[in-house]
Amino acid sequence: MKTKSDNIFSSKTLNYFLQLAETMNYTQAAQLLGITQPALTQQIKKLERIAGAPLFYSVGKKLHLSDAGKTMLRTTHEVYDILNAATDEIQQTTSATIGKIRIGLLSSIEDKVFTNFIIDYYHENPDVEITLLMLSRKEIWEKLENNKIDLAIMYLPDESIKNWKPYKSKKIMEEEILFLHHDEALSKKKKIKMKDTTGNRWVTYPESYYMNEVIKESYKNQLADLPEVAGQYTTPSQLYKFSNATECYTALPNSYVKAHEREAELQAIPFDPAIKFKMAFVYRSDKDQIPRIENFLSSFDAHLIESDYNSRLKSED
Repeated sequence: MKTKSDNIFSSKTLNYFLQLAETMNYTQAAQLLGITQPALTQQIKKLERIAGAPLFYSVGKKLHLSDAGKTMLRTTHEVYDILNAATDEIQQTTSATIGKIRIGLLSSIEDKVFTNFIIDYYHENPDVEITLLMLSRKEIWEKLENNKIDLAIMYLPDESIKNWKPYKSKKIMEEEILFLHHDEALSKKKKIKMKDTTGNRWVTYPESYYMNEVIKESYKNQLADLPEVAGQYTTPSQLYKFSNATECYTALPNSYVKAHEREAELQAIPFDPAIKFKMAFVYRSDKDQIPRIENFLSSFDAHLIESDYNSRLKSED
């Protein structure tokens, strides 16, 4: 005979609850989960029946967690923390050359070096199955918190991350944002002030993207007006293509510019002052003790010692 806990934990209901608690929007949560809104509503009602209390309530069109919902959310996170710790402890005894590694790559990062490394790594470790996911910053953080990825490749520092205690980071390289244009009047400049980049409209990343936030903060710090935006895209290749085909300015990581300099028609120059940050692996604190994760990270270090990141961007196809 099934107990009440069996009814809760034997289904995907808690995942649905967590997604709704994250977005506070039935339509958005259902889209992220890949289900219909009525199916999500049904699962939440099922959980509320089992819990014996409403988990959400509405004020106008805005959704809120009830006291029971807050208790369910806190308890669910505690359960996942225990399961994640148990999973990591078990995995620490496994082989370095067998198993799965799940990696989340920030979608605004050029993937060439990582994709080529993973191909080489497969030849040396054919029994390690690697999944590489191109994700938004919000998706990366959600998957890290819920142990759905082992490693994240992202930009730091990131002010949106409030609790670093359970996590470590490992620097990959220093990154810099470059200003891209095809304006003859700017062609002789070696560096450019923010105030001199508003002559044309821009194409940018969306509002919530790391690069957009870093750029806007730099303009704010320099007391410069923000550029007028003509369009927004989520990948560097889209931004580059749009800028190249129009009179619009844009800004992209130096790593992307180096990787595509053979096809470059746009001119790239550093900002003054420079906009710099770092690219890093981010992972739960004990992940690097798991043999296959430790082996992957040390192999990547050796890969960059053999030829550094920027050199590989230029030379690898």
